[in-house]
Amino acid sequence: MVGAAAKTVPMQQTRKHPVIIGIVGDSGAGKSTMAAGLAEVLGIERTLIICMDDYIKHDRRRRAELGVTAHNPAGNHIDILEQHVGLLRDGQPILKPVYNHQGGTLEPPEYVVPRQFIILEGLLGYSTPSLRDAYDLKIFLDPREQLRLRWKFQRDTTQGGYTVEQVMASLDRLNRDSVSNVLPQRGYADLVVNFYPPDDKPDEIASPLNVRHLLRPTLPQIDLTTLLELSPPRGLEMELARDVDGRPADALHIYGEIVGADSAAIEAHLWRSVANGSRDPSQPFPRLGAFCDGRSTVQHSPSLALSQLLLTQYLLTAALGTYAN
Repeated sequence: MVGAAAKTVPMQQTRKHPVIIGIVGDSGAGKSTMAAGLAEVLGIERTLIICMDDYIKHDRRRRAELGVTAHNPAGNHIDILEQHVGLLRDGQPILKPVYNHQGGTLEPPEYVVPRQFIILEGLLGYSTPSLRDAYDLKIFLDPREQLRLRWKFQRDTTQGGYTVEQVMASLDRLNRDSVSNVLPQRGYADLVVNFYPPDDKPDEIASPLNVRHLLRPTLPQIDLTTLLELSPPRGLEMELARDVDGRPADALHIYGEIVGADSAAIEAHLWRSVANGSRDPSQPFPRLGAFCDGRSTVQHSPSLALSQLLLTQYLLTAALGTYAN
C-alpha cells in the first residue's frame, strides 16, 4: 500500500528545489494527521515531514519554570528553523533538534536529508517573512474551537503524557499565546481548512465531520466541475463566502454524509488526477483519512480523505502544474 502511494505523483525534472508545504494551526488542530495523509498521497519515501515542535527551546519542566509556552516565538529556536528550511530548500542536509512529546524532553539531534516533498507542520510556521516565503503552498487548519479543544484534550492525555489537571491548568496561558502568535498566521495561508460537526450531532468529534475549504485568491485554480457532478446531494457544495476580513472567497464544503460508493468515486477521480497517469490502474488506492479516536483506535473519515487528496491536488498545481481533469 505505501509502496504504491510512493509512485503516484510525477516530479518534473526541471524542478531545482524540493516542494515545500506548510501546515500551521493551533494545538490539537489536526496538523500531524493531515500531514500523514498528504505524505501517503505524495509517497512516503519521497516525503519528509518535519514537526516544528522539534525547535522548542526548553523541555516541559523548564518551560513551566520560565512561564513560557511553545505558542510563543520566544520559546522556540525560530532562527535555527529559518536556517534549516533554507538549507533543505537548497538540497542540503541538516542536524535537526528532536523534542519528545511523550515526556516533554529534548533528545539528541538527528541527521536529516531533504526529499522531493517537505511538509513543515507546527504552530509558528508562518511567523516570519523568511518562513512565509519558503512554501509552495500554505495551509492553515482552523477547526471549530470546541472541536479543537476536545481533540487537544484527547491527544494530550493519551499520547502527550499529561494529566487531566495539567491540561486544564495550561489552557488559559496557551490560549493567550495562541491569540497573539498562532491565530494571526491564518491571514497568510493560501487555504484554510475548517472541520465542524453536523448540526444534528454538535458533540461529534470524529467521523462523520463536515469540512469547509476556504480558497484564497493566492491558491491556484483547479476545475472542480467533475467532482461536483460526481457528488450526491449533501456531498460536496461550493459557495461564495466571506473571509474573516470581509473579503469574498470561494468555499468548498465536504459533508460527512458522503460515504460508500459516492465517496469512493470522488476519491478515485482525485487519485487519477494526482497520479497523472503514472500509477498502475490495477493496483488499489491507499486508504486515506486515518485518525485516532478517543480510545486510540484508528478510524477513517471520508471528509478527511477527500481533503487530503484535494490539498495534494492544489499543491501539485501550485508547484508543478500537473493538474489533469
